Amino acid sequence: MIFKSINPFTQEVIAEYESLTNAALNKKITLAENAFSKWKQTSFQERAEMMQKLANILRENKQKLGLLITNEMGKILSESVAEVEKSSSNCDYYAENAEQMLKDVYYETPFKSMSVYDPMGAVFAVMPWNYPFWQVLRYAAPAIMAGNVTLLKHASNVIGCAKAIESAFLEAGFPEGVFQQISIEVSQVETVISSNIVQGITLTGSEAAGSSVASLAGKHIKKSVMELGGSDPFIILEDANLSKAAEVAAHSRMLNAGQACICAKRFIVTEKVADEFVSLFSANIASLKQGNPLQDGIDLGPLARLDLVDTLADQLQKSLKQGAKLVTGGSYENCNFQPTLIDFVSVDSIAFQQETFGPLATVIRAKDENDAIAIANNHRYGLAAAIWTEDREKAYKLARKIESGNVFVNSLVRSVSQVPFGGIKKSGYGRELGAVGIKEFMNMKSLVIE
Repeated sequence: MIFKSINPFTQEVIAEYESLTNAALNKKITLAENAFSKWKQTSFQERAEMMQKLANILRENKQKLGLLITNEMGKILSESVAEVEKSSSNCDYYAENAEQMLKDVYYETPFKSMSVYDPMGAVFAVMPWNYPFWQVLRYAAPAIMAGNVTLLKHASNVIGCAKAIESAFLEAGFPEGVFQQISIEVSQVETVISSNIVQGITLTGSEAAGSSVASLAGKHIKKSVMELGGSDPFIILEDANLSKAAEVAAHSRMLNAGQACICAKRFIVTEKVADEFVSLFSANIASLKQGNPLQDGIDLGPLARLDLVDTLADQLQKSLKQGAKLVTGGSYENCNFQPTLIDFVSVDSIAFQQETFGPLATVIRAKDENDAIAIANNHRYGLAAAIWTEDREKAYKLARKIESGNVFVNSLVRSVSQVPFGGIKKSGYGRELGAVGIKEFMNMKSLVIE
C-alpha cells in the first residue's frame, strides 16, 4: 500500500510512502526487543541527557518542523510551531522529573515492604494526525524516560512528521530501536500487538478505532490506554464573566480548526444570559479569518481531509433541519470550512449526539445550573468539560457532579505535562501525563523482605 501525504489547502501530493512488508515489520519488532534489553538497564541520568538533547533539537528546528506539520495536516503555522515548542517542553519535563515520579514506595509493615517500578517492554502507539508531534511526544517522553521502547503507527497522512520525530530521536543519541515509526496497514496491527516485546498499547483516536485496538489488546492480554472521542461541554452560568467566556469559547472551539477531541463542542448556557452570550460568542467567531495556513492574519486553516468536510457539512445540514438556527458561517469549499455557530440545538440533534470534528459550535440553552449539568452529563462521551462562574465554591461543587475525566473552571481545557489527562465513558480509559500517566506502562512490583 502507498500512503499519500496531501496538503489540505492546495490538495497537492507532498510525498508518498510505502507500507512495510511483513518481513520488514518483523525486523522492526526484533530491533525493539534487542533495544529494550539494553535500554532498560540505562540510568535515569543517561536517559535524561538524551531526552534534553531531543528537546533542544525540536526547539532549534521548530520553524522547519512546524512547516512540515502545516503542510501535512493544515493547521496555521503559528499553532504548528507552538505545538513543537510544547512537545520540546514535555521532553524537558520528563527528563527532569521521571526519576522522582518512579522512586520506590515504602509501606508501614512489621517487615520491609515496598513497590518498585520496572519498565514493561515496548509501547505500541496508534496516534492521530491532528497534533502529529504533541500526541507522540506526550506518550513517548515519559514512556522512554521510564525505560521502555516504542513502536509508533502514526496516521497515514502525517508520516512525514513521524519520520521527522524518529530522526530527531536518533540525532539526540537514542540507540536505534528505542523509538521506531512503522508505516503499516490496519491488517498488520495485530502482528505488532501479539508480539512478545509489546506489553502496552496507547491509542488516541476515534471511538471506532479505540474499540478495535482495545479488543486486540484484550485478546492478547496487553495493557492499554485509550483516549477517544469527545463532545466536551462548556457551561456558562448566570454569574459568569460573559465577555471572557465568549472569547475563550471561540478559541476553544476553533483552535486547530476545531479538530481536537478536547475542543469545546457543546456550549450550554443558562437562559437568563443566553442571548447576551450568543451575541458575544457570535461576534468572536465571525471575526475569525479562515484561509491559507501559511499566510499572516489567518486564524484557522483548512480541515485535514475532504471526507472530514463532507461529514461536518452533513452534521450541520441535518442539525438545521432538526430545528437549530444558523447564527454565523456555514459555508465551505474544498477543505476550507468557515467558522460556524448554530443556536437552539436540542439534545436530540445530530450536532449534540455526535462528535463534530471541525469549526462548528453548538449552543444549547438550559433552564438553570442543575439543568446545565444534566445536559452536560447526557452524553456517551466524558473527556473534558469547562464551567464558567465567578463563584469558585459553587464551581467546585458542580465540577464534582460532572461526568468527565477533566473539568476546568474559567479556563481553556488543555493537556499539560504535570496533570494526568484522560476520559471516561466512550471517551476511553487510563491516563496520560503526570506521575499517574508515567506509571500506566510500568510493572509495579511489590517487594517484601523478612
